[in-house]
Amino acid sequence: MLPYPVFLDSSHFGGLYGRFDILCADPSHVLFEKNHQTHLTLRDGSSEQLNTLPFAALRQLLIEQGFNGIATPDLPFCGGAMGYLSYDLGRAYSPIPDPITDDIQLPHMQMGIYPWAIIVDHQRQTTTLVSQSLSLQQLQYIKDSFCASLPEAGKFQLNSAFQSNLDREAYLSRFQQVIDYIHAGDCYQVNLAQRFSCAYQGAPWLAYLQLRNRTHTPFSAYIESPQGCLLSLSPERFLPVDDGHVETRPIKGTRPRHLHPELDKGLKQDLANSEKDRAENLMIVDLLRNDLGRSCITGSVKVPELFKIESYANVHHLVSAVIGTLANPIDVIDLLQDCFPGGSITGAPKIRAMQIIAELEPHQRSAYCGSIGYIGFNGQMDSNICIRTLVATQEQNSAAKGSTGQLHCWAGGGIVADSAGDAEYQETFDKVNNLIHCLEEQFL
Repeated sequence: MLPYPVFLDSSHFGGLYGRFDILCADPSHVLFEKNHQTHLTLRDGSSEQLNTLPFAALRQLLIEQGFNGIATPDLPFCGGAMGYLSYDLGRAYSPIPDPITDDIQLPHMQMGIYPWAIIVDHQRQTTTLVSQSLSLQQLQYIKDSFCASLPEAGKFQLNSAFQSNLDREAYLSRFQQVIDYIHAGDCYQVNLAQRFSCAYQGAPWLAYLQLRNRTHTPFSAYIESPQGCLLSLSPERFLPVDDGHVETRPIKGTRPRHLHPELDKGLKQDLANSEKDRAENLMIVDLLRNDLGRSCITGSVKVPELFKIESYANVHHLVSAVIGTLANPIDVIDLLQDCFPGGSITGAPKIRAMQIIAELEPHQRSAYCGSIGYIGFNGQMDSNICIRTLVATQEQNSAAKGSTGQLHCWAGGGIVADSAGDAEYQETFDKVNNLIHCLEEQFL
């Protein structure tokens, strides 16, 4: 098994957002951030601490390793940086206090430099091995490795049912504190989340395969590291950049699906007509227009889609789109820094909302509400928002061997002045039950 594998998985979603899958492994460099320290590790195992902040270090590393900003129209990625940024990385750039409990030891950033990639194009029905730097002999070795028989993945099981870190009473108490902050003028909206955790044993990859069979989402991903794994079944795109053109698609507004077609249609229509959800969505659109405006050419930021309904296996979502244009390809790093973490999962204004989240949520968010994606040497970028995402921590050294650990997933929602506590509490379950029930039914 090659180290640090990353699988960006469109889950055969189809249409505009489900065309490509990308698979990489064995990076030449890996950039980490944890406890406000940035480290660079090389393939030979050597490591050094850097005296730069994470995004500046990522920018410099991309330039040193071959960033050229020359777009490749037929392929999304031909080598570059790939990995994840946890929500907690935002504390490196804003006055956000550390969480009450930091019990997940995964780095806040893990971005590797991957000199090759396997690209599956579902539209053209092709699979391509690409690289800008490897020799034909090296590419042939990679091809042969992937064509060889795969080892047995082992087994996976849950050792307990999922338990929340907030019961109903505790959630409603924190909900009321958010409402009080809103009435006091501190903020307009805060995304409040609860965390669900259980013990597990085995290979998290098997859990991911079961989840993707149940939940088809266009921005799914699976990542392994020595400390654990990320299993993301995200429906939300964060920041794609294609030839300098930027788009972000915030989700804000949710209704559960119903098995009866007419009742399901009614829930969808109720979301489309909801003044509260439209106002909540618009707040985040305005926040993201401001975020994009810090990096994009003046006058290029626009809102081509507002309040579009997108339907998934368990929920309907209210989605908008904000677009802009970068002046320079390497500005993609500034864009990422200016917009991170995504406004749809913080609240508004962003920094004050994040401070309130840190005060009220009992544990750190880790990868939840962070982002998984890539920045290519060609200047192209794509990324998700890590909602519907699980973090599997490891109590042994290697995720691939299948160890014992804790499995965490989160669900939250944006709270505004006219939100109702019981409805917001139920919405968190509407969002996460599809994942929890799938794993408990199959593996408990």
